[in-house]
Amino acid sequence: MQATMSVDEAIRARRSVRGFRPEPAPDALIREAFELAQFAPSNCNAQPWTPHVVSGSALSGLRAELIAAAERAEPINPDYPADYDFRGVYRERQIDAARQLYAAMGVARGDLEGRKRAYLRNFASFDAPQGAFVFMPETFGVREAADVGMYAQTLILALTARGLATCPQGALSFYPEIVRRRLGVAAGQKLLFGIAFGYEDVAVDANAARVGRADLRSAVAFHS
Repeated sequence: MQATMSVDEAIRARRSVRGFRPEPAPDALIREAFELAQFAPSNCNAQPWTPHVVSGSALSGLRAELIAAAERAEPINPDYPADYDFRGVYRERQIDAARQLYAAMGVARGDLEGRKRAYLRNFASFDAPQGAFVFMPETFGVREAADVGMYAQTLILALTARGLATCPQGALSFYPEIVRRRLGVAAGQKLLFGIAFGYEDVAVDANAARVGRADLRSAVAFHS
């Protein structure tokens, strides 16, 4: 199943989608994208990523348990810190992204119930029919995590080029013990994030949200 986009087109088309149609993508298409992602670069070619691809009853059961943990406000216990400390322009971008998303969903700032529902949607992986939970061995650190990030971007672009929508999600790593137990993953494998993927449901209000990007002059320093 050949890609339908150039690299440039896939990069520009990719965005975090928060509403998916129920039908799964063909297994052959998914395997092709994951095979392509194996060409991602990594330090000393260590290839420190271990994605677990989940669908069907395995995903629905896992999703139900994650939602239940979040609904009862069980304290999160991610393998890697999730205490984000955005400041300055980074905080401004975070706030703008949240405003765009909540505006698209019609959730007002003071609508606590609406915000709670939006939060819980993360643990439902936005109803995506397929997803990947991405682990790396506990012996690795920040450098290898950067390699896993490059792998994830390669995978996401491969999926995008084949007509699939994606949403990389830190929230799917908040209850790693549930994920490990459900998927039979060894304790020495630590969960970095999840990636929801499938066909976009354009009728979902959240998918109307759009965020901008910093211009080249403020983002990149050129030296000569």
